[in-house]
Amino acid sequence: MNIVTVFAVTMFFSCEGNLKEVQKINAINKTPVGIAENFVLKYTDSTRLTAVVSGPVFEDYANQAFPYREFPKGFHVDFYDKDNQKSSASANYGIIYSDTKLIDMKGNVVLKTYDGKILNAPQLYYDQENQWIFTEGDYKFTSPDLNMQGVGIDFNKEFTVVSSHGNSGTAVVKDSEDTE
Repeated sequence: MNIVTVFAVTMFFSCEGNLKEVQKINAINKTPVGIAENFVLKYTDSTRLTAVVSGPVFEDYANQAFPYREFPKGFHVDFYDKDNQKSSASANYGIIYSDTKLIDMKGNVVLKTYDGKILNAPQLYYDQENQWIFTEGDYKFTSPDLNMQGVGIDFNKEFTVVSSHGNSGTAVVKDSEDTE
């Protein structure tokens, strides 16, 4: 009986050792193909500067089945339009999903346009393909003539087409003069 017990215990430990090795082989490798620290990336289009992205850490996971790029310690982006007017975006965390062209920004997200519009939110998404920004969460929007806050908003990147789902706020309305 003791020989059977020793054999069973030996088999158990040898199987456990093999199981750990098999688990290591089958584990998904979440190691990035590249890491940049204190980075500054400049994007151009026909020699015209279009954006500058900066932050403390950038990790590239292009080696994954669902590839993505991550900014685990936050980022800041300056965007330049065709007239060289600068708008910006920043957040405490960001992730870009390469296949879906979706950017997820989290933590103290701030968008500022060159003409004084500011949007603050805990989380925002940017659909690069459709150039559309949205959140189902809280937001606060301020501009020279409008202040509002609410839950859920979506808009194009120029803030010219906006759909808010629930909001409250104040607006400056200019009186029109009677021309008669």
